[in-house]
Amino acid sequence: MQLHTTTWGTGDRLALLVHGIMADHRTWRRVGPALAARGYRVLAVDLRGHGASGRADRYTLQDHADDLVETLPAGAEVALGHSLGGLALSRAVRQLAPERAVYADPAWHLPDGEDGYRPDRFAQAKTLTREQIRAAGPRWDEVDVGIELETLRVWEEGTAYGLTGLVGTDLLPAEPVVPSLVVLADPSLLVPAERAELLAARGFEVRTVPGAGHTIHRDDFDGFMAALDGWV
Repeated sequence: MQLHTTTWGTGDRLALLVHGIMADHRTWRRVGPALAARGYRVLAVDLRGHGASGRADRYTLQDHADDLVETLPAGAEVALGHSLGGLALSRAVRQLAPERAVYADPAWHLPDGEDGYRPDRFAQAKTLTREQIRAAGPRWDEVDVGIELETLRVWEEGTAYGLTGLVGTDLLPAEPVVPSLVVLADPSLLVPAERAELLAARGFEVRTVPGAGHTIHRDDFDGFMAALDGWV
Protein backbone atom coordinates (compact mmCIF):
# COMPACT_ATOMS: atom_id res chain seq x y z
CA MET A 1 0.00 0.00 0.00
CA GLN A 2 1.20 3.51 -0.81
CA LEU A 3 0.88 5.39 2.47
CA HIS A 4 -0.10 9.00 2.97
CA THR A 5 2.96 11.13 3.76
CA THR A 6 3.57 14.58 5.23
CA THR A 7 6.74 16.60 4.71
CA TRP A 8 8.51 19.26 6.78
CA GLY A 9 11.54 21.13 5.50
CA THR A 10 13.52 21.13 2.27
CA GLY A 11 16.99 20.16 3.48
CA ASP A 12 19.43 17.93 1.64
CA ARG A 13 19.35 15.30 4.39
CA LEU A 14 16.34 12.99 4.70
CA ALA A 15 14.70 11.83 7.94
CA LEU A 16 11.83 9.32 8.09
CA LEU A 17 9.22 9.25 10.90
CA VAL A 18 6.89 6.32 11.65
CA HIS A 19 4.19 6.76 14.32
CA GLY A 20 2.73 4.26 16.76
CA ILE A 21 -0.64 2.55 16.94
CA MET A 22 -3.74 4.80 17.09
CA ALA A 23 -1.70 7.86 16.02
CA ASP A 24 -0.70 9.35 12.66
CA HIS A 25 1.82 11.87 11.34
CA ARG A 26 0.37 14.57 13.62
CA THR A 27 2.03 12.96 16.63
CA TRP A 28 5.30 14.40 15.21
CA ARG A 29 4.01 17.99 15.09
CA ARG A 30 7.00 19.23 17.11
CA VAL A 31 9.62 16.64 16.11
CA GLY A 32 9.15 17.17 12.36
CA PRO A 33 9.75 20.95 12.42
CA ALA A 34 12.62 20.52 14.90
CA LEU A 35 14.41 18.16 12.53
CA ALA A 36 13.63 20.44 9.58
CA ALA A 37 15.32 23.28 11.50
CA ARG A 38 18.42 21.09 11.64
CA GLY A 39 18.56 20.84 7.86
CA TYR A 40 16.46 17.73 7.22
CA ARG A 41 13.67 17.09 4.80
CA VAL A 42 11.37 15.14 7.08
CA LEU A 43 8.96 12.56 5.67
CA ALA A 44 6.30 11.14 8.01
CA VAL A 45 3.87 8.37 7.08
CA ASP A 46 0.37 7.43 8.19
CA LEU A 47 0.40 3.66 8.62
CA ARG A 48 -2.43 1.68 6.99
CA GLY A 49 -5.60 2.07 9.01
CA HIS A 50 -4.35 5.37 10.45
CA GLY A 51 -4.79 9.00 9.49
CA ALA A 52 -5.25 9.64 5.78
CA SER A 53 -3.86 6.29 4.60
CA GLY A 54 -6.09 3.57 3.21
CA ARG A 55 -7.94 0.88 5.11
CA ALA A 56 -7.33 -2.81 4.39
CA ASP A 57 -8.59 -6.33 5.01
CA ARG A 58 -5.60 -7.13 7.22
CA TYR A 59 -3.08 -5.35 9.40
CA THR A 60 -0.22 -7.72 10.09
CA LEU A 61 3.27 -6.62 11.08
CA GLN A 62 4.54 -7.75 7.68
CA ASP A 63 1.91 -5.59 5.98
CA HIS A 64 3.09 -2.52 7.89
CA ALA A 65 6.73 -3.26 7.08
CA ASP A 66 5.96 -3.87 3.39
CA ASP A 67 4.03 -0.59 3.24
CA LEU A 68 7.05 1.31 4.56
CA VAL A 69 9.28 -0.24 1.90
CA GLU A 70 6.68 0.50 -0.79
CA THR A 71 6.25 4.14 0.26
CA LEU A 72 9.53 5.45 1.64
CA PRO A 73 12.80 6.05 -0.22
CA ALA A 74 15.80 3.97 0.70
CA GLY A 75 19.02 5.50 1.97
CA ALA A 76 17.69 8.19 4.32
CA GLU A 77 20.15 9.65 6.80
CA VAL A 78 17.99 8.63 9.76
CA ALA A 79 14.73 6.69 10.27
CA LEU A 80 12.80 7.01 13.53
CA GLY A 81 9.89 4.82 14.63
CA HIS A 82 7.77 4.95 17.78
CA SER A 83 6.01 1.93 19.36
CA LEU A 84 4.33 -0.01 16.52
CA GLY A 85 6.23 2.24 14.15
CA GLY A 86 9.47 1.14 15.77
CA LEU A 87 8.49 -2.51 15.43
CA ALA A 88 7.53 -2.06 11.77
CA LEU A 89 10.70 -0.09 11.06
CA SER A 90 12.83 -2.85 12.57
CA ARG A 91 11.30 -5.29 10.06
CA ALA A 92 11.80 -2.91 7.12
CA VAL A 93 15.17 -1.40 8.03
CA ARG A 94 17.27 -3.78 5.94
CA GLN A 95 15.44 -2.78 2.76
CA LEU A 96 15.10 0.90 3.67
CA ALA A 97 18.82 1.00 4.53
CA PRO A 98 18.97 4.31 6.43
CA GLU A 99 22.36 5.41 7.68
CA ARG A 100 21.01 5.30 11.26
CA ALA A 101 17.84 4.07 12.95
CA VAL A 102 16.17 5.31 16.13
CA TYR A 103 13.55 3.22 17.93
CA ALA A 104 11.44 5.15 20.46
CA ASP A 105 9.95 2.80 23.06
CA PRO A 106 9.44 0.19 20.33
CA ALA A 107 6.76 -2.50 20.64
CA TRP A 108 9.27 -5.33 20.89
CA HIS A 109 7.34 -7.07 23.68
CA LEU A 110 3.58 -7.69 23.69
CA PRO A 111 2.96 -9.56 26.96
CA ASP A 112 0.44 -12.38 27.19
CA GLY A 113 -2.22 -12.87 29.86
CA GLU A 114 -5.11 -10.91 31.29
CA ASP A 115 -2.95 -7.88 32.02
CA GLY A 116 -1.04 -8.20 28.74
CA TYR A 117 -1.80 -7.02 25.24
CA ARG A 118 -5.60 -6.88 24.74
CA PRO A 119 -6.75 -5.53 21.36
CA ASP A 120 -10.30 -5.06 22.66
CA ARG A 121 -8.97 -2.55 25.18
CA PHE A 122 -7.25 -0.64 22.42
CA ALA A 123 -10.48 -0.64 20.42
CA GLN A 124 -12.30 0.96 23.33
CA ALA A 125 -10.00 3.97 22.95
CA LYS A 126 -12.15 5.05 20.00
CA THR A 127 -14.65 6.45 22.50
CA LEU A 128 -12.21 8.23 24.82
CA THR A 129 -13.20 11.77 25.76
CA ARG A 130 -10.91 14.79 25.87
CA GLU A 131 -10.92 14.57 29.67
CA GLN A 132 -9.91 10.90 29.65
CA ILE A 133 -7.07 11.56 27.20
CA ARG A 134 -5.88 14.46 29.33
CA ALA A 135 -5.93 12.24 32.42
CA ALA A 136 -3.93 9.52 30.63
CA GLY A 137 -1.35 12.04 29.43
CA PRO A 138 -1.14 14.65 32.19
CA ARG A 139 2.14 16.04 30.83
CA TRP A 140 0.83 16.49 27.30
CA ASP A 141 0.31 19.88 25.74
CA GLU A 142 -3.38 20.67 25.23
CA VAL A 143 -2.75 20.71 21.47
CA ASP A 144 -1.63 17.08 21.64
CA VAL A 145 -4.72 16.14 23.62
CA GLY A 146 -6.86 17.55 20.81
CA ILE A 147 -4.80 15.79 18.15
CA GLU A 148 -5.13 12.48 19.96
CA LEU A 149 -8.89 12.92 20.07
CA GLU A 150 -8.97 13.55 16.32
CA THR A 151 -6.63 10.70 15.39
CA LEU A 152 -8.57 8.18 17.45
CA ARG A 153 -11.75 9.04 15.58
CA VAL A 154 -10.20 8.18 12.20
CA TRP A 155 -8.16 5.21 13.44
CA GLU A 156 -9.21 1.73 12.29
CA GLU A 157 -9.30 -0.50 15.39
CA GLY A 158 -8.66 -3.57 13.25
CA THR A 159 -4.99 -2.60 13.39
CA ALA A 160 -4.96 -3.63 17.07
CA TYR A 161 -6.41 -7.06 16.28
CA GLY A 162 -3.85 -7.53 13.52
CA LEU A 163 -1.08 -7.83 16.13
CA THR A 164 -2.62 -10.64 18.21
CA GLY A 165 -0.42 -13.28 16.59
CA LEU A 166 2.64 -11.56 18.04
CA VAL A 167 1.52 -11.70 21.67
CA GLY A 168 3.99 -13.56 23.87
CA THR A 169 6.58 -13.91 21.08
CA ASP A 170 10.17 -12.63 21.04
CA LEU A 171 10.21 -9.50 18.88
CA LEU A 172 13.66 -8.20 19.80
CA PRO A 173 15.95 -7.75 16.79
CA ALA A 174 18.88 -10.13 16.79
CA GLU A 175 21.25 -7.33 15.79
CA PRO A 176 21.25 -3.69 14.69
CA VAL A 177 21.15 -3.86 10.88
CA VAL A 178 22.41 -0.26 10.84
CA PRO A 179 23.79 1.80 13.75
CA SER A 180 20.78 1.98 16.05
CA LEU A 181 19.62 3.94 19.08
CA VAL A 182 16.79 2.78 21.37
CA VAL A 183 15.14 5.57 23.40
CA LEU A 184 13.02 4.24 26.25
CA ALA A 185 10.29 5.52 28.54
CA ASP A 186 10.87 5.40 32.28
CA PRO A 187 9.85 2.71 32.96
CA SER A 188 9.28 1.04 29.60
CA LEU A 189 6.57 -1.62 29.58
CA LEU A 190 7.56 -2.75 26.09
CA VAL A 191 11.31 -2.99 26.66
CA PRO A 192 11.80 -3.77 30.36
CA ALA A 193 15.23 -3.55 31.98
CA GLU A 194 16.37 -7.09 31.24
CA ARG A 195 15.49 -6.71 27.56
CA ALA A 196 17.22 -3.34 27.43
CA GLU A 197 20.37 -5.01 28.74
CA LEU A 198 20.07 -7.68 26.07
CA LEU A 199 19.73 -5.04 23.37
CA ALA A 200 22.86 -3.29 24.64
CA ALA A 201 24.70 -6.60 24.54
CA ARG A 202 23.57 -7.05 20.94
CA GLY A 203 25.07 -3.72 19.91
CA PHE A 204 22.21 -1.24 20.27
CA GLU A 205 22.80 2.03 22.08
CA VAL A 206 20.10 2.36 24.74
CA ARG A 207 19.06 5.64 26.39
CA THR A 208 16.21 6.40 28.79
CA VAL A 209 14.32 9.66 29.20
CA PRO A 210 13.76 9.91 32.98
CA GLY A 211 10.13 10.10 34.01
CA ALA A 212 8.78 9.99 30.47
CA GLY A 213 5.75 7.92 29.51
CA HIS A 214 5.40 5.69 26.47
CA THR A 215 4.84 8.56 24.00
CA ILE A 216 8.12 10.14 24.98
CA HIS A 217 8.09 12.95 22.41
CA ARG A 218 4.77 14.22 23.80
CA ASP A 219 5.53 13.62 27.46
CA ASP A 220 8.92 15.35 27.43
CA PHE A 221 9.76 16.87 24.06
CA ASP A 222 12.97 18.51 25.25
CA GLY A 223 14.11 15.30 26.94
CA PHE A 224 13.32 13.32 23.82
CA MET A 225 15.29 15.64 21.54
CA ALA A 226 18.19 15.63 24.00
CA ALA A 227 18.19 11.81 23.88
CA LEU A 228 18.70 12.03 20.10
CA ASP A 229 21.94 13.98 20.54
CA GLY A 230 24.56 12.63 18.17
CA TRP A 231 21.98 10.69 16.15
CA VAL A 232 20.12 13.47 14.31
